[in-house]
Amino acid sequence: MNSRKDQLAAINRLLDIMDDLRVKCPWDRKQTLESLRHLTIEETYELADAILENDLSEIQKELGDVLLHIVFYAKIGSEKNAFDIADVANSICDKLIDRHPHIYGDVKVEDENDVKRNWEQLKLKEGKSSVLEGVPKSLPAVVKANRIQDKVAGVGFDWEQPEQVWEKVQEELAELNEEIAKGNQQNIEKEFGDVLFSMINYARFIGVNPENALEKTNKKFINRFQFLEKAAKKEGKQLSEMSLAEMDLYWEKSKALYK
Repeated sequence: MNSRKDQLAAINRLLDIMDDLRVKCPWDRKQTLESLRHLTIEETYELADAILENDLSEIQKELGDVLLHIVFYAKIGSEKNAFDIADVANSICDKLIDRHPHIYGDVKVEDENDVKRNWEQLKLKEGKSSVLEGVPKSLPAVVKANRIQDKVAGVGFDWEQPEQVWEKVQEELAELNEEIAKGNQQNIEKEFGDVLFSMINYARFIGVNPENALEKTNKKFINRFQFLEKAAKKEGKQLSEMSLAEMDLYWEKSKALYK
């Protein structure tokens, strides 16, 4: 691993390159905070994919892309005389120190739950009107539900045992089935949302990240289905020409390969 001196030199090198690009490259010179936004979101998802694949080499590369964006935003901020990379770093350092009084102060904590509760209380003291104020509106729904539940739990609004949450899941499923029987589509949608919200809450109690779990299932399904497509192609068939029974034979084979 690199020394702290080498790490700082690498960051300084990146800052120098960013200065050059902003002056000499037509594409980099043209970029704005707004034009970079969707690219940053894309890079973040690519990093998330690499993490799920546990590909350390790819994680390193994607972290570099994300770091570049941070440096890029800071460079634009300095051009606007609003902030620079030092302001960005110092602001997060100050926040971390303020939010960790059990390390930089005299507050005592017993476990990570105490830390999370203190974190949310400190945010309210900083002027937040609600513990949910910091949940981005544009988050994907599954991630947002998980963050909402995690945040309210931080101030004590939570179930005590996983069994209680599972009972809630069963209750919501029963209500969904009632609305399905009635055929009221609007109510079906509402109850289905309640089931999902309850399942996401249960995931938190059993130590599962619902977004990661669902994405891993997505990847598993894609791998199995693509195996099915390749198997059909080898036989000179289109999937649309195969019966469900034929497809199921290959699907069972794919399950052995992609568990």
